[in-house]
Amino acid sequence: MQSDLLSRIKRKKVSIAVVGLGYVGLPLALTFVKKGFFVLGIDLDRDRVRHIAQKHSFITDVTDADLKEAAGSGRFKAFSDFSGLKNCGVIIICVPTPLKRRYTPDISYIKHAVKQIARHINKGTLVILESTTYPGTTEEVIMPLFEQAGLKHGRDYYLCFSPERIDPGNKAFPVHKIPKVVGGINKEACALASALYRHAVVKVVPVSSARVAETVKLLENTFRLVNIGLINELAIMAHKMKVDIWEIIEAAKTKPFGFMPFYPGPGVGGHCIPKDPLYLYWRARHHGISLRFVRLASEVISRMPEYVVERIRHILSFRRMKGARILVVGVTYKKDTKDLRKSPALDIIAFLQKEKCRVSYHDPLIPYLRIGDIRLISKRLEAKTLKCFDCVVIATDHSGLDYGLILKNARLIFDLRNAYRGRKDPKVHKL
Repeated sequence: MQSDLLSRIKRKKVSIAVVGLGYVGLPLALTFVKKGFFVLGIDLDRDRVRHIAQKHSFITDVTDADLKEAAGSGRFKAFSDFSGLKNCGVIIICVPTPLKRRYTPDISYIKHAVKQIARHINKGTLVILESTTYPGTTEEVIMPLFEQAGLKHGRDYYLCFSPERIDPGNKAFPVHKIPKVVGGINKEACALASALYRHAVVKVVPVSSARVAETVKLLENTFRLVNIGLINELAIMAHKMKVDIWEIIEAAKTKPFGFMPFYPGPGVGGHCIPKDPLYLYWRARHHGISLRFVRLASEVISRMPEYVVERIRHILSFRRMKGARILVVGVTYKKDTKDLRKSPALDIIAFLQKEKCRVSYHDPLIPYLRIGDIRLISKRLEAKTLKCFDCVVIATDHSGLDYGLILKNARLIFDLRNAYRGRKDPKVHKL
């Protein structure tokens, strides 16, 4: 059974199902289509499926042209049910894994997907989980669900974990240029998944188990969380000491070894960094270990939007913020993407609204916003508009913004991203 599936994978004679067509699943699905595989996309969100059928992309890393090319190949179709799985020899799960509460994982999307897969799976199918989760999920949660359906690993199916490593909007590292870590329940499963991914990515990195692969992803993002938390705390300290944290970082990174630059900001957004380390934190507590660095870094980063508002109050020298006119420039969680997930800019706007400020925003990628019951429309970035505000806050440093226009016409600028690197101007305040 294993040798037959391995042969079909090597000859690209196996159909692949990708469950979950978000920022991970859709680029992955199209990558396999380009490599000559037939791919079935499954997503319970009917709007997503409708957009795909109409060749309208809803994520940054996939264009309308990409969807048209995939549809034209005849090797990609998207559905909102699981019935098509019976025709697939490989199933890749790319569903969300949010938090129930601040420190509690929610793997209900994984469980639902696995239960549906178990109902429709063919004998000898390879199942791969890519959704980020805590160590042990593949072996302790997914395998028992298959067993409850009467399916035995190695006899009826093979199971692996391979963490997604997609960086939305990063054109230098699309899916196929990012090495793929693969950990199977056994060596046979790992060999099958490795053979599959070798068709699609630049390098495959097999590890000894699914549990190791699960922990690899959490280590990567925990490393980033801890260092971002550290540099944000140092930025607060540097402001109190009246030294420029950006200048300090630039000087420190000239050291050719032993230092890696991280940069302060208004917080951390996206799906991964705010959440993934807390999966590791939660799991460690079950082993009697408190990952204090992780919790502290998370708390420091979570407080940054409030700190930004405190700084705005100080910059304006207002005892009360009520009525202050604030323009937030850039609201996505990172530059040059349309992604709003957990964007700290949205938290800053919400805190300013609580202070009764008159808040507006500009973002060339986001035409309108809804925060609570308030709907905002992106302001045009013009000289007369800029002059109307007490302070302009650069929350996301999109490449296409006219920073010269802002500098010339804004009364005060709070630069959270070092957009005005090297400039010395009394109206520009930095984080």
